Amino acid sequence: MSDQGSNVTEFSVSEISFSIKRTMEDTFGYVRVRGELGRISRPGSGHIYLDLKDDRAVLSGVIWRGVASKLKIQPEQGLEVIATGKITTFPGQSKYQMVIDALEPAGAGALMALLEERKKKLAAEGLFAEERKRSLPPLPKVIGVVTSPTGAVIRDILHRITDRFPLHVLVWPVRVQGETSGAEVANGIRGFNALAPGGPIPRPDLLIVARGGGSIEDLWGFNEEAVVRAAAASEIPLISAVGHETDWTLIDLAADLRAPTPTGAAEIAVPVKAELMSMVDDRARRLNSGLVRYVTTRRTELRAASAALPAPRDLLALPRQRYDTAASSLERGLIVNTRHHRTSFQNASGRLSPIVLTRLTSKARQDLSQTGERQQRALSVAISQKRQAFAALEARLTPARLAQQATLGTERLTGLSDRLDRAYLAKLSQDKAQLDGLQKLLKSLSYKDVLARGYAVVRDDSGQPVRSAASIASGASLAIELSDGTIDAVAMSEGAVPKAKKTRSRKSSPGKTTPEDQGNLF
Repeated sequence: MSDQGSNVTEFSVSEISFSIKRTMEDTFGYVRVRGELGRISRPGSGHIYLDLKDDRAVLSGVIWRGVASKLKIQPEQGLEVIATGKITTFPGQSKYQMVIDALEPAGAGALMALLEERKKKLAAEGLFAEERKRSLPPLPKVIGVVTSPTGAVIRDILHRITDRFPLHVLVWPVRVQGETSGAEVANGIRGFNALAPGGPIPRPDLLIVARGGGSIEDLWGFNEEAVVRAAAASEIPLISAVGHETDWTLIDLAADLRAPTPTGAAEIAVPVKAELMSMVDDRARRLNSGLVRYVTTRRTELRAASAALPAPRDLLALPRQRYDTAASSLERGLIVNTRHHRTSFQNASGRLSPIVLTRLTSKARQDLSQTGERQQRALSVAISQKRQAFAALEARLTPARLAQQATLGTERLTGLSDRLDRAYLAKLSQDKAQLDGLQKLLKSLSYKDVLARGYAVVRDDSGQPVRSAASIASGASLAIELSDGTIDAVAMSEGAVPKAKKTRSRKSSPGKTTPEDQGNLF
């Protein structure tokens, strides 16, 4: 069939695709869509691709890079938001999507859910742990304040510090509300920490991050991860003073201390100078009075101790007398010792004449020569004997003889190994038989078999067996062990035994003992 007579207009793929695009944009040029964020993709181009979804449909969305950098709330999966923009198509894939120009949470509940999720995430990393927090310096010399330079907060802080204890205050100006507030606050904290000690700009001893009260949206910049991580990583102790007393943000949890208000942060940071001076004066007076009392007490004790000590002349009397006695006998002892040594030297000099020394040297030289000759002959004989022994040993150490010895040794070792295995198996069998016999003997001697025949073991409250009824006091706690368990009992006096409700006679079999025949255990 030919199509030459057909009057239907023909479109190219591009024409129909762009026609649909214009129709969609004219119809949905400005829309607000409420939904939950699903898949979120952030490629290197800086654009953000995401899905808006509810329980029945999914709408693809794109946020261009210029808009993404200005968003107040960064998109996170699971957050319920209201997106503002236009519906358009992407002809390259025959799909429609929403170009988002603004993104805001769908009410305070969504923000609180996002805040709680972020709080759990940062807490799991240990950024809020109490052991990380540092104590504040008692009297800082320089205080760094991260806040707006034009608001009432900085004036209140400076006024309160001036009233209490004037000192050097550095202000890092930031925006405390808006899209860039979080990044500026984080940069301020990191900037103060980057100052070098002793540099041209003094490094603060304490940091205060402050802002007045506001709604959760106004304070949202202090809930950003960058601010929390900067506060947790700060090497300088940090006080968080954001909002009023009922307001709280994530930086309050990461800071070393949270102040209820910015003015309260100034009061926490510095003490009152007049109170410090009064305290120093009071402690100086107490120190002086204590020092006077200490010196007086020690002087009295020293005088009492000196009165009990003997006089110096009495202490040195006996040593001086011993010294005089030793000095008088020293001269005589030196004379006697000198005479004795002179006699010994004279006797030795008589024996050490040149003739005697020459004779002794000649005799020693002869003895040495004879000894050397004897040692030379003995050494020759020993070398000859060793050479003969080595020759005989060499004749015995042939390779064939060594191989024969190795074979004999291997056979002997194999035989010993077989004997060891047989002996080990025999010993193991003997020990097993002995252990089985002991087990049977233990079972036959165990009182458990006796309990199975109807007997019982009575123990006192300490777990010891009761051997006599007289040893049990009335009211004592007892434990009666039977074959199938233990029951607790209380001992009663003989006259206090309650009457049995009903007595049933039991027929005893011949040769079998009944519980009545065993007697009363109590």
